[in-house]
Amino acid sequence: MLNQQHVSGPANESILEFGTGASIDGTFRSVGAFDEQGLVAMPHTLNFIEAATLTCAGITAWNALFGLTGNRLMPGQWVLTQGTGGVSIFALQFAKATGARVIATTSSPDKVELLKGLGADYVINYRQTPNWGSVAKGLTGGSGIDIVVDVAGATTLKQSADSVKVEGLICVVGIVGGDGEAGEIPTLLDAWKSSYTVRGILVGSRMQMEEMCRAIDGNPTLRPFVDPHTFKLDQLKEAYEYLSSGNNQGKVGIDIL
Repeated sequence: MLNQQHVSGPANESILEFGTGASIDGTFRSVGAFDEQGLVAMPHTLNFIEAATLTCAGITAWNALFGLTGNRLMPGQWVLTQGTGGVSIFALQFAKATGARVIATTSSPDKVELLKGLGADYVINYRQTPNWGSVAKGLTGGSGIDIVVDVAGATTLKQSADSVKVEGLICVVGIVGGDGEAGEIPTLLDAWKSSYTVRGILVGSRMQMEEMCRAIDGNPTLRPFVDPHTFKLDQLKEAYEYLSSGNNQGKVGIDIL
């Protein structure tokens, strides 16, 4: 678990003080000791590197889709994902495994087939289609997206708001798109005027992770998307350089065995 003390329910300030890789030593080491409350049995269907992808990106995506009581993703609903990062890919995979329909965005023509291969029903190039929010809404027949998983933040929230349905949900997961321009970020009043919910996601709880792992165990075809190029523990610098280059396809794994 990333937040070692987050067993169930909403997070709070004291829980956030126990973050693995932050206030607690991370996992780039061959030996470590962890609080038993922060450990979850890995799915039997995965290897160690695949399972390692679940503790941050996997559980964040699961929380976004299924973590809000009364507004969990249902079969037939619409999900919008952004790009090919870890959270977005997991959200796409979990949504398709649930029987939902997915619209994915990307700026790379090379990644269109990748996203379609993972199950995306539609892929929109957001550089070629700046108003992708209204285009995505049109693809739903005009009703709008049920759950938007927004990983870019300031640069995409306006389009996310344009895509979401009345009483829909926008999950704000990160700010990988940068700070954006003044005036293009929706306000709290916009959420009221258009009747959607905005929810900030900060990883997830142990109970959510156990639920996610059971779902993966019950669906052997559901496997994390991992780059075939893995690195050893003494190759961390090379691994970070590879990740920074953007040449990776999926999560970059570190083999510590």
